[in-house]
Amino acid sequence: MPDGLSGSTRLVPIVGDPIAQVKSPAGVTEALAARGSITVCVPMHVTPQDFAAFIAAMRITRNVDGILVTVPHKFAAYEACDTVSERARFLGSVNAIQRNAAGRLHGDMFDGLGCIAACIEKGCEFTGRRALVVGAGGAGTAIAHAAAIAGVAALGIADTDAARRDGLVARLAAAGLPVHATPAADATGYDIVLNATPLGMRADDPLPVRRETLRPAMFVGDVVTEPQVPPLIAAARALGCRTSTGADMFYEVRDLLVEFLMPAGASP
Repeated sequence: MPDGLSGSTRLVPIVGDPIAQVKSPAGVTEALAARGSITVCVPMHVTPQDFAAFIAAMRITRNVDGILVTVPHKFAAYEACDTVSERARFLGSVNAIQRNAAGRLHGDMFDGLGCIAACIEKGCEFTGRRALVVGAGGAGTAIAHAAAIAGVAALGIADTDAARRDGLVARLAAAGLPVHATPAADATGYDIVLNATPLGMRADDPLPVRRETLRPAMFVGDVVTEPQVPPLIAAARALGCRTSTGADMFYEVRDLLVEFLMPAGASP
């Protein structure tokens, strides 16, 4: 058994497909340890067809305190929860689940809050600006919602799945938020561009927006954590844009996840 682990160790799996690219386990474990917890975050590679069986196993594993969720399970994880936050209910997805002693699961979604906080930390101003979110998956849904309520004048949403994009636009518009669908990943006319897709993880991926539509005054954010400087961020920096990387977002999301898993004042 590795140093530091014992029969009393608490576990928080992070589940995804793939999982090798995920940087969270060590960072979450360190952040929990800093608060006196003996909880370890463990990566687990689970395919969509096995996700229901995974959740069933986690419900009866008594030293599991929670589950962190990444691509492509955020919508399925929402369906697996017994209760969810109001934010998660609106989004229909979760990236974090608390498990209580009885095995009941409570979910919430922090991707959007973390992304916007990371951008603000790097100097992005959302109020009154025009923003584009590329991707309407689990992360994109949360990021679009968080950007829309951050005070933007207009929010465009692009996704290759038109039905998924239009469904998200309809939900946000019904909430009175200033959103519209855009048919292509074209950054023309926007002040802020946020990539919420996996594009950039592989060397042969196209940019999530056309390079020629970027301009120096834009702020560009990306959720991709590997490579540390994905192609969109590299292209934006070459133009002089201010940027926020997936790693920047990770640190903000990590702190929110740790607070969720171990609220202030909770016993380790």
